[in-house]
Amino acid sequence: MCEDDHENDHAGIGRRAVFVTGAAAALTLTTVSFASAAGGTGPRTRTVRGTLPPGAPDFVYIPVEVPRGVREIHVAYTYDRPTVPAGTQGNALDIGLFDEQGTDLGGRGFRGWSGGARTEFFVRADAATPGYLPGPVRSGTWHIALGPYTVAPQGLSYEITVTLTYGEQDDAPRPVYPPERAKGRGRAWYRGDCHLHSEYSDGRYTLAEIAGLARAAGLDFINSSEHNTHSAHAHWAEHAGDDLLILLGEEVTTRNGHVVALGTDPGTFVDWRYRARDNRFGRFARQIRRAGGLVVPAHPHATCIGCNWKFGFGEADAVEVWNGAYTPDDEVALADWDGMLVASVRDGRRDWIPAMGSSDSHRSPDVIGRPQTVVLADDLTREAIQEGIRAGRSYVAESSQVSLSLTASGGRGEHAGIGERLRVAADTPVTVRLEVTGAPRCTVRLVTDQGVLFTGDPLPVSGAGVVEWRTTASYAAYVRAEVRHEAAAGPLPGALAAFTNPVFLGS
Repeated sequence: MCEDDHENDHAGIGRRAVFVTGAAAALTLTTVSFASAAGGTGPRTRTVRGTLPPGAPDFVYIPVEVPRGVREIHVAYTYDRPTVPAGTQGNALDIGLFDEQGTDLGGRGFRGWSGGARTEFFVRADAATPGYLPGPVRSGTWHIALGPYTVAPQGLSYEITVTLTYGEQDDAPRPVYPPERAKGRGRAWYRGDCHLHSEYSDGRYTLAEIAGLARAAGLDFINSSEHNTHSAHAHWAEHAGDDLLILLGEEVTTRNGHVVALGTDPGTFVDWRYRARDNRFGRFARQIRRAGGLVVPAHPHATCIGCNWKFGFGEADAVEVWNGAYTPDDEVALADWDGMLVASVRDGRRDWIPAMGSSDSHRSPDVIGRPQTVVLADDLTREAIQEGIRAGRSYVAESSQVSLSLTASGGRGEHAGIGERLRVAADTPVTVRLEVTGAPRCTVRLVTDQGVLFTGDPLPVSGAGVVEWRTTASYAAYVRAEVRHEAAAGPLPGALAAFTNPVFLGS
């Protein structure tokens, strides 16, 4: 028996309560109530409508009173998309769900987030829409979370339909997670893509498709990084294998930039509901590390709304400076990262932030493994891969066809590779050697704290070549390599085919 729809009108700003939850300002609307089950098993529906004005808070919560005896919650929503003047943002409304444990920052009550990727979702004990977590539907006050990402000058009018289905609940599944070890080659270079999206957030790839494409791209490891949800974690196990290590994480997508939580403990959720001005990021960076993960700001100079990184790099374990197909914002990120390297040697600091690259693939024709981070690790395990990334023993390549080897050596047999330090006196002659394969007609550049100090001739069509350059620690505090495609025109450098983290010179 389906109960007739009942409509709640949320129009009228005076009926809303604006409050601060310890994160960004939030708004709570009128509660939506349902009758008790009273022995029934059919669905019951409520519909609510309202309008959000320009300048609405980042998060708007609609409380839903869930009585006992409910086995499934289903939510569907629509909103208007009016025409706006050129250069003005239209409407975009994200959505998610918190259970009876509440909406407090930290996500104890988190049950899922689909952003703007879906128009409906369900949650029940034994199953849930991708992006959401299955589990018991307990009585109490649940909250539909709305995120008005952008609001048109006319406002954003929405309609939300909540359907509760009554009846006995099935058993919740026991999560099974992928192993933290794959069959490696001992200490070797391993290729990975640490920023990927599937149907569990706003991607279109299935997990099986991602795993297959990762193997085809020659990858040894990947990292699950769905936007603001860890719901995919329990579904990766069947796609792992001796040949593919699957790390678990999240892309924490705030309004002031995105950060990849890389290789966290299974089931770790990291909240995203704060801005830089809220001074909360440090708390969640520490949570990522306590969960065994790395903190990696993603595409820090991306131009999409909310993508530009505004939290600083004091908490970063690495930074993603190459994201997907190489574009001008990657060039800016690379230059900005090089500036951070210069600052670290200028200030005499031993700490520095390694660079990474990832595909950020969502759907075809996005290429998984373009680019990829190639890590020198002791084995193909979660811990070893993370240690190699943290130490900067890595380079970034556009595909598995490209391989690099960068070393520096002194006159007495001293030797250092990528991410390492060659400890020699300031005036000791140093030989820098770069070996390249898989980069036909590309140009090699050696970059130091003094700028580009060497540019080679284009590599032959075979794509293989060796470059040697001599310097001293007093002339170059570090050396890193860039391999670039031929420039299309003008003085600008060509797009990257690969680049390395630095080798540091001097005691």
